Amino acid sequence: MAAPTAHAGTRHRPPSGIRRRPPIGIRRQLPTSPWLFAAPGLLVTGAFVLYPFVSTLVNSFTDRRTLLPGHFVGLANFRELLHDDMFWTGLRNSTLYIAGVVPALVVLPLLLALLVQKNIPGITFFRSAFYTPVVASIVVVGLIWVWLLDERGLVNSLLETIGIGRIGFLSDQWLLLLSAMAVTVWKGLGYYMIIYLAALADVPRELHEAAAVDGAGPVRRFLCVTVPAVRSTMVLVAALSSVAAFKVFSEVYLMAGPDGGPAGEDTTLVMLVQRTGTGLTGRVGYASALSVVVFAVTVALMLLVLRADRREEQ
Repeated sequence: MAAPTAHAGTRHRPPSGIRRRPPIGIRRQLPTSPWLFAAPGLLVTGAFVLYPFVSTLVNSFTDRRTLLPGHFVGLANFRELLHDDMFWTGLRNSTLYIAGVVPALVVLPLLLALLVQKNIPGITFFRSAFYTPVVASIVVVGLIWVWLLDERGLVNSLLETIGIGRIGFLSDQWLLLLSAMAVTVWKGLGYYMIIYLAALADVPRELHEAAAVDGAGPVRRFLCVTVPAVRSTMVLVAALSSVAAFKVFSEVYLMAGPDGGPAGEDTTLVMLVQRTGTGLTGRVGYASALSVVVFAVTVALMLLVLRADRREEQ
């Protein structure tokens, strides 16, 4: 009787005790292959993030200047900060900037997102219009607002026409700071509006319908339904805007000039870092100490916001 023949499509198994060699692609894969793919990103991060951070931290304990290596001076730069009037002026202005900008950037973009959330004819145009300042260059935006608020600008010309008179938006210490805050809020509205739109899309419509059935009006539904639903997003916006406001530079620099307004009274901390650490005679060590303080305060702001949010949840 003839032995049964194997099917044509059946693969022959190797004899027991003989290992089958893996495919060439798998056999040649090195254990370091994932690191090779991550190497470009790691190199960029190390060169432009980690190295500058470590270098700034080291320089903050030296008296280094732009063209001189400097020597170790310990905490001398930080002690000098405590007696520097410009440091306290910059800290005051940066803190006031947070107090003026953050509440507006937490509430106004949410209201704006509620307005453009509905799908009505032409709403895409308004969404694009509100987002346009975000993609515009801060230099262009700053110059436009300088031309508008100048002594002979459009705003003062209109005020003089209606009999109010000209206002020194760019010459008064506090008005200049408020004008810079207005530019920051105006430019950031569209960015945070997009974040709120993504959060509002996850709010169940049934909650609003149930509140409306119970007799809640638009304001009550906003406070009792919308705000609790997007509270985590509001915390995120508060954290991001706080850090951005404390590190503000371009708006104040463009509107107040490199000297920081009248007698330098509108100087912020980041402007002070730029003014102190640049130039052929720049005090790199002292500017590095200022940068370390800015970094420490921004980290503290983030931790405070997150801790407040955690307490609310508990």
